[in-house]
Amino acid sequence: MQVNTEPTPPAGPGARTSPGPRKPPAAVDPSTLSAGDAEKAAALRRMKALALSLLLFMAVVFVVAFALQDTYPWLEYVRAAAEGGMVGALADWFAVTALFKYPMGIKIPHTAIIPRRKDQIGASLGEFVETNFLSEQVVQDKLASINIARKAGQWLSGPGGAERVAKEGAAVIRGAFKVLNDDDVQAVIEGMVRKHLLAPPWGPPVGRLAERIFAEGHHHALVDLLVDRAADWVRDNHQTVTRLVADRSPSWVPQFVDGIVADKVYLEVLKFAQAVQADQDHQVRKSIDTYLSTLAQDLQHDPAMIARAEHIKSQVLGDPEVRELASRTWATVKNALLTAVEDPDSELTVRFKSAVRDFGTRLVDDVELAGKVNTWVSDAAGYLVRTYRSDIAGVITDTVARWDAEDTSRKIELQVGKDLQFIRINGTVVGSLAGLAIFTVAHLVFG
Repeated sequence: MQVNTEPTPPAGPGARTSPGPRKPPAAVDPSTLSAGDAEKAAALRRMKALALSLLLFMAVVFVVAFALQDTYPWLEYVRAAAEGGMVGALADWFAVTALFKYPMGIKIPHTAIIPRRKDQIGASLGEFVETNFLSEQVVQDKLASINIARKAGQWLSGPGGAERVAKEGAAVIRGAFKVLNDDDVQAVIEGMVRKHLLAPPWGPPVGRLAERIFAEGHHHALVDLLVDRAADWVRDNHQTVTRLVADRSPSWVPQFVDGIVADKVYLEVLKFAQAVQADQDHQVRKSIDTYLSTLAQDLQHDPAMIARAEHIKSQVLGDPEVRELASRTWATVKNALLTAVEDPDSELTVRFKSAVRDFGTRLVDDVELAGKVNTWVSDAAGYLVRTYRSDIAGVITDTVARWDAEDTSRKIELQVGKDLQFIRINGTVVGSLAGLAIFTVAHLVFG
């Protein structure tokens, strides 16, 4: 389990904030510990008790052996071993304790190393991480060894990968719509419409587009439709045509003459319409082509025609119309996306999942694509490490600097103290053996 790095909460209103002598570190309250930390605290207490028991055992052995060594000379070896064990136990107790606090509260130089040098330790740790872990080459070598593109492709193409991406994407979209202000978005859309749609003159681009359409003959289908509708209308409206002719005839003309003239006019109009309909090279069609070609040229080059086009644009898309267009566009896009992401079976969601699975399959099967993705990821990671590694390592230094010194010392001791107690135990055992060996050698040499 990692060390709890949360800074100590601020003191209450009645707490003393002025400088002064600090109290010795209080014992860790088991009720404030997590289950894992409570278990470590219990193990630490057991190891401390064991190390202290060995020291007391050595002290008892030393006292007994010292008292009886004149009667039983062989106890001199036992005394030497116990004496060495006590020295080793005390020395290692001092060394371990000096890491976390002042031994017995006495401010001996170079003790309480962690609480006194907490900030320096944090700075050194940050520098160590920056130098040895946040190296561009180290990061890129690690990414190259794991083939991140293939692993990502296997996850995306496997069961649940695309669904997870779609679910997280839907959450992002919903969150974005909650954060975005509708008025601000509509203002952006309105600004884009004004900049890209209304600000540029319409005449020249419309003229160029029309010129291309007319040159390639795409307008002939529309002309055919209009001619066909006109011929059909004339054919089906005999009475309307004859009445129009009769209504415009002078009042002194006899009525039967109006009927004869109206029928004659109707037949001529019908023949003319049918002739235009049947003849693709009819003069009327050529006149229409000429008129449209001239109109396309005028839209591009005639200032008067360009001005008329601008006037029509301003009438069609005035301020109210543009605002209404922006509002409807945003509302339509927003409602469509929210409806799609809320429904896991919507066409958008299904297509998105399918695209994600296809992309994952390509990452697995397409070596060239996977290589490009690995290169992109490696370059991006290298850039981030190269540019921000000092800032990243600074997080470690700043975080350690915010910790309370004594609380930090207790927390670190809780995490590694159990293992450090083995130093005391080993010191007791090694000291005993060393004391016995020294005494034996000295006895053999000097008698």
